[in-house]
Order: sequence, then structure tokens, then C-alpha cells
Amino acid sequence: MANVVVIGAQWGDEGKGKIVDWLSERADVVVRFQGGHNAGHTLVIGENTYKLSLLPSGVVRPGKLGIIGNGVVVDPWALCAEIERLGKQGVSVTRETLRIAENATLILPLHRELDQMREEAAGAGKIGTTGRGIGPAYEDKVGRRAIRAQDLKNLETLGPKVDRILVHHNALRRGLSKPEIDRAGLMAELAEIAPKILPFIDVTWDLLDRERKAGKRILFEGAQGALLDIDHGTYPFVTSSNTVAAQAATGSGMGPRQVGYVLGIAKAYTTRVGSGPFPTELLDEVGQEIGKRGHEFGTVTGRARRCGWFDAVLVRQTIKVTGIDGIALTKLDVLDGFKEIKLCVGYKLDGERIDRLPAGQNSQERIEPIYETFEGWTQSTRGARSWAELPAQAVKYVRHIEELIECRVDLLSTSPERDDTILMRDPFAD
Repeated sequence: MANVVVIGAQWGDEGKGKIVDWLSERADVVVRFQGGHNAGHTLVIGENTYKLSLLPSGVVRPGKLGIIGNGVVVDPWALCAEIERLGKQGVSVTRETLRIAENATLILPLHRELDQMREEAAGAGKIGTTGRGIGPAYEDKVGRRAIRAQDLKNLETLGPKVDRILVHHNALRRGLSKPEIDRAGLMAELAEIAPKILPFIDVTWDLLDRERKAGKRILFEGAQGALLDIDHGTYPFVTSSNTVAAQAATGSGMGPRQVGYVLGIAKAYTTRVGSGPFPTELLDEVGQEIGKRGHEFGTVTGRARRCGWFDAVLVRQTIKVTGIDGIALTKLDVLDGFKEIKLCVGYKLDGERIDRLPAGQNSQERIEPIYETFEGWTQSTRGARSWAELPAQAVKYVRHIEELIECRVDLLSTSPERDDTILMRDPFAD
């Protein structure tokens, strides 16, 4: 049985939470391998709705082990708040259900503050971060001055590490005309949060190796879409980590050969939150209608998502870069009732047709989409659980997408309900 990696094939918000939850019923271990609490997953299970940011989606299901891998940046205060929030909904998060990699980088209050200061100072040139400190925490990780989860085990030796990180951050704050950080206050905050986090800390790479050898099914859960990847996304309007499938190995401590099947999640249309290029964005009533039907507001930020037609060029490019084996197509029901639907099948750049998104920001801004108009369908697809329940034109739409992206659609989601899913191929049986 294969292990499975789930990643977003667009700019995030593709419905990964539902798909991961749907797959986690068959998995034994669910692993987060990148990002932080800037991610957002909404799970609808029966009459209960769970909003997760940092916790792996499997924690809401009994008998599953969730792991926050070393590739994740962890805000201990946000994590404790999320655990408390789930507890009020009847979900108990304990060491039996959650482990945190000892070498995971911590997000500190100073990271959140710096993130917000920079966005404020950037004005019109802001990137559109969530202001939760993810980027600055990754900077400190690469700069080899980060505080890691394991450092909370020995507060007596933490002082020099705090001094090292404050030399850097206080210099930045002086440059932004902001007051310096109170060292004693930061040390006190770390001392207070440590006992709440320490019970979850473990050598997760070793734990994963043992689980794999025991024949357990492992599901790797990506946080942001592949088009937000720090290397392969629409730079600089990207997140601060690698979001492609290869990061599942690096961010968890498992070898790349053990990762297995890669499932990409894509909406039947396209959305994006924040700034950055968006070739198929609709600024008219159609875009507003898609957003209204799809409830397109960020789980974490509450920001309205920009909406547009399905961009086959971008999804095809993502499939090639990330090694996606199959696509889970979500929110097909949002397109019900449209007289016609457009599909982006190519771009024009300065009058020349191209079949990829160029890496340069200036070129991306000059892209013009080439559309193919597709006849819509009047019948409802919402809640369909088999191909036979779908309108013929909706089936044609899905099949045509497969041709354009050069990849098969292995799962089809027709509502937020986890069981409203059509399975064409079982990822765990690959």
C-alpha cells in the first residue's frame, strides 16, 4: 500500500481539508510537513464544522496519529489556542494523537510583530502575508538563529540563543523606528508556554520510520498550494516554504522513495487570496457569483478570495513540477447553472502564444489568457456520489480538463460533505 501526499495544485484554498479528512479515515498517520498556522482547513463531519490551521486534519478522527514535522514553523501559543478550541468541540488532543518534531522551528511573538511591521512599512508594495510571523520564522531558521521545539526542554541554556536572535531582531526594529524587545518578557513567555508544548515533542523522523516499517498508512498533508512555493510559485507573492510534494520528504524526515502517490487538489475554477498575478481573474458579476456560491472567504484570514475561470496552463505546470499522479477536482457544484463556462487553454505574452507561466514578475503581469468556451449544465451536481448522478455536460467538462492538464482526475468532490465524493482510483492502493 502506498503512502500518499496531498498538495494544492493552485494557490491554496482548493478544499484540501475535506480530501485529507476523507483519506485520513483510511490512514493511520497524518503528517504536516511545511507552513504554519497561516494555512486553513475547514472540515465538515456530520453536523460538526472544524476549522484547523496548524493541527493535521487527522486529529479530529479517533485512532489517528497527527505529526507536525520539522518543515513546519510552530507558533506554540496559536497551537495551544487551537487545541483548546477543539477541546470545546469535544475533540481531545493528547500525546496519543499528536506529536511535534523536536527540530521544528518556533514562531515567537517577535516574528509576528516583524511580519506586521514590514507589511505596514511596505504600503502599496506589500506582499499580502497573513501577518502571523511565518516568513520571519523561516528567515531565522535559514539564518541559524531560530529557537526550536527541543530548546524548550532546557530553559537554563536558552539565554544565549535568545540573545543571538535578539541581536538580529532589535537591529531590524531600530531600523523601523520600533522599540526593542524586552528580553526578560520573552524569556518569561517561553517559560510559561514550555510545559504546554513539551508533552507533544518527539523524535518524529524515527517514529515515522517505525510506523512505516510496521505497515502503517501515512498521509502527508500540504498546507498551501504549489503556486505559492518559494521556488516554483508566483514569486515574490508566495509563502516562505516549499509547498511542492518533494517537501513531504524533507519536511518530515522520511526518504523520498517512501513518499508514494501524489494527489493534487484543484478547484473546478480558480481562486487566490492576497496580492499577485492571476491571469483568469474575473472582476465582473460572474466572478462575484462564483465567490458567493463557493463561500470564498479565507479560513484563517476571513479575506474574500479573488475568483476566476479554471486555468489549465497553471495546473498542468504544477502537475509537472510537483510530480502529481492524480487530481482531486473540488467544488464542481459551484459551476451548476452557468450557461457557459470558460477554460484557460493558453496565454499570450506580447502577442506571442505561450503554454507556461513565465517566472518573471513583469512578464506575469502582461499575461493575457486564451479561453475556450464550454457549454454549461442546468442540472445540479451537488451531492453526487457516482458518475451516473452527474449531468452529461458536467462529465464532459471533467474529461476535457483531464485532456488539458495531461493528468487524470482520480477524485471528484461535489459538496463540502466528506461523503459527497466520487472515487475513480484509490490513492492508497496505488
